[in-house]
Order: sequence, then C-alpha cells, then structure tokens
Amino acid sequence: MNETILVTGAAGFAGSHLLDLLETGPATVVAWRRPGDPLPPNRSGDELPWMSVDLLDREAVRAALARTRPAVIYHCAGAADVGHSWGRTGETLAVNVLGTFHLIEAVRRAGLRSRILIPGSALVYRQSEHALRETDAIGPASPYGFSKLAQEMLGERGVSEAQLPILLTRSFNHIGPRQAPSFFASSFARQIATIEAGRSEPIILVGNLQARRDLSDVRDTVRAYRAIVDRGRPGFVYNVCSGRAHTIGGILERLLARSRVPIEVRADPALQRPHDTALVLGDNTRIREELGWTPTIPIERTLEDLLDFWRRQVGHEQGKSGE
Repeated sequence: MNETILVTGAAGFAGSHLLDLLETGPATVVAWRRPGDPLPPNRSGDELPWMSVDLLDREAVRAALARTRPAVIYHCAGAADVGHSWGRTGETLAVNVLGTFHLIEAVRRAGLRSRILIPGSALVYRQSEHALRETDAIGPASPYGFSKLAQEMLGERGVSEAQLPILLTRSFNHIGPRQAPSFFASSFARQIATIEAGRSEPIILVGNLQARRDLSDVRDTVRAYRAIVDRGRPGFVYNVCSGRAHTIGGILERLLARSRVPIEVRADPALQRPHDTALVLGDNTRIREELGWTPTIPIERTLEDLLDFWRRQVGHEQGKSGE
C-alpha cells in the first residue's frame, strides 16, 4: 500500500511546487490549504485531494490529521513575508509558531511516527559578512525571523521530548513562477509584464537595490526538501541555499534586459524596510556532502520562467476584465 504524504500550505509558493514534484512519485498526496485560499494557478479543476484546514484551530488540525494519518508531512504553511511581519507581528507569530505547535501536538497525540519537515529561514541567523553555516550565531532581526526561530525550536523539542522524526531547514531566498508580487523578483517581473501589456506607465518603483541575497530556484528548493525527508537526520538543521549572492539591483537589470519595452527605474522610500540586512549568503556544504543535493537550475532560466509566468497572468487578468 502506498504511503500518504501531507503538504500543508499546499496552495502557497513552495507548497504548490512541492505538489508538482511529489505527484511524480508513487505516494498518495493530500494537500491542505487555509480556508478561503484559492488554488494555485496551475491547479484549476485539480483532482488532488484538497482539505481546508485552519492551523490555528487545534481541533480542526487534530481531526484532519486523524483522517489523513500521513507517513510524511511537509509543513509549508506559514506567514512568509518579512516586510509585512513588522506591521502584522501577532499574525506572523500565531501562524508560524502556534500553527506549528498544533500540528506537532496533533501528530504526537495521534501516536503517529510521521517524518515531518519544517522549512525554516536563514533569517534566524545573526547578520554576517560571510557565508553562513548551520553552526553560526543565531540572532533574528525581524518579527518574521523570530517566529521562524521559535518554530525551529518547537521542532527540536518534538525530537528531544517526543522522539518524533522532525527534519529542519534554514532556507535562503527562493524565487520562481507563482511567487507573490510582494517579493522583490516577482514584484519586478509583474511590473514589467504589466508595463508590456500597456496597463501602467513604464516606471518601476524600487527600494534598496544594494542588498545581496542568496537565491535558488524554488524547484531546486523543493527537491532539497524531498532529499532531507528521504535521507536527512532528524533534529539537524540543513541550509538550503545556492552559496552565491546576487544584488537586488542585478536581478532587476537581468529582468529589464528581457523586457520588450523601455522602462525607467525610480526609487521609492516607502519600499525601504525598517531593518534591511545587507548580505544574506549561505554555505550549503552540509546538505551537499550528506545528501548529495545541489541546485541545478541557472538564474537565467528562473528569471525567464518568472517573467513568462507574469506575462501569462497579466494576459489572463486582461481577458477576464475585457480590456
């Protein structure tokens, strides 16, 4: 009998790409999404088993998990926007920390031995000028980073006290098709597509272009998640990163080089974050040497696919509005 794999947050960015990857295997995949969240753009008329589950509702989580009884859980649900976490701190902490607590407790109380992957964040690290390793100092500088550290600690507690096989990551920035436009690369790509379609003036508003970020394609990132679940060590943290930093301005330049029309770049102070880290760069030695994972998708393909995604989305929006 095939095992059941549960993906929480399956309607989200990484979750939707994880579904694409897992459906190529023999397991039965069950997808949870927050009540009211739409299906991902590629899931119209989907036959996949979808369940609407509010992770903040402890009894709903318990009941849904008891029905599913998964052998593997990829816990991709959560509040992921660093910038928004400053104005929505309570919501960020509730979803990322309390939601994770409810899930782990439901697994424990059901007597399951599910392998649980909790994707964390590189923003739990203290700011550094070198490539971060899993042993480097912790020091989150945002409510989002703090929530992800608390989430990680819940996972560690589940391993030490309940002997649950929980796998942990510190994921660095990942980009690609279907990413929300509140993230910089996706925002740039959407603005370019909107300008190309004649729906806005040929101006892109930007914040800090000097910050450098370690970027991976989301499809490489979810491959790393599967490798960690399959072969990783419970309770150990794995950096998921490319090991190469790109300036935000450099990503914008590459996207603009693919634009079909001339576009002006204009600074907007409103887009500056209160505490923007100058460099976020990871060292992927542990996951590479232990699990054999390395990123394979070049940044050029990622940006092409991201821009093409937004061109399709903008075209679809125009068709629906009758413009």
